[in-house]
Amino acid sequence: VPALEHNNEVKGESLDLIKYIDSHFEGPSLFPDDPAKKQFADELLSYIDSFYKTVTSSFNGEGTEAGIAFDNIETALTKFEDGPFFLGQFSLVDIAYAPFIERFNPFLLDVKKYDITLGRPKLATWIEEMNKNEGYTQTRCDPKEIVESYKKRFMVI
Repeated sequence: VPALEHNNEVKGESLDLIKYIDSHFEGPSLFPDDPAKKQFADELLSYIDSFYKTVTSSFNGEGTEAGIAFDNIETALTKFEDGPFFLGQFSLVDIAYAPFIERFNPFLLDVKKYDITLGRPKLATWIEEMNKNEGYTQTRCDPKEIVESYKKRFMVI
């Protein structure tokens, strides 16, 4: 679990950590100035737990719930046309969703033969663009390790 201690404060929850780093360190903001984008960012960040639970609950079933969750992601990616990311430009929302999508994609493809990008061109483009981000690619896990880990975790092998 990531954690940060700074100015006698400890942050350990991922979203709190992202927001803290954004507000306490120099560099371009990961949170948009645009009020509409700020509101949508809050909506997307509050959806993460539902997204996670919906997708993982489908691991032992048919996967239709996962499809609905990824359809919601596709719809979210169509809201702003000024770039391929959730808020148009790269933001903390992309950082928050990337680890989940990175892990769900190879697992669903391997175990369920379910391609999350099929019929979802915005999601496919988002994944391609995320894979061009050096900061992100340095943190990516080996897809084979993800699949094996998720099999043990969710399929009780």
